[in-house]
Amino acid sequence: MEQRLTIIGLGVKNLKVSSEFYEEKFGWKKTESSNESIVFFQLNGMLLSLYPIDKLAEDAGVSSEGEGFKAFSLAYNTRTKEEVDTLIETLKARGVKIVKQPEEVFWGGYSSYIADPDENLWEIAFNPYLKLDEKGNVV
Repeated sequence: MEQRLTIIGLGVKNLKVSSEFYEEKFGWKKTESSNESIVFFQLNGMLLSLYPIDKLAEDAGVSSEGEGFKAFSLAYNTRTKEEVDTLIETLKARGVKIVKQPEEVFWGGYSSYIADPDENLWEIAFNPYLKLDEKGNVV
């Protein structure tokens, strides 16, 4: 198996609300292959998909019940600490739930957490040990 990731699929309670969150709060654009049943956002080298949680669970053959911590987070890394602060202020002004304010963290970086409408956690962070190219890809 090749070492890669092609799609991150999020099961969402309300596809319209979640799609609008990523479009309006993050400023992302849906792909042309998005439709009323599933939404895709082209990221740097992979896709983020939004799909109704009950349909995703049905497809996987598991229960869609369950609440609380999901045991994973998504991350958006910036090139500077200041960019973290600016991005968090922008998202806060757009009504995004800020879970943790930006702060210096034990591993030497600077990070904050936000939540999408389904409480999926996004870490917004500057990692001085992680190099990004001009497109935001890890190098």
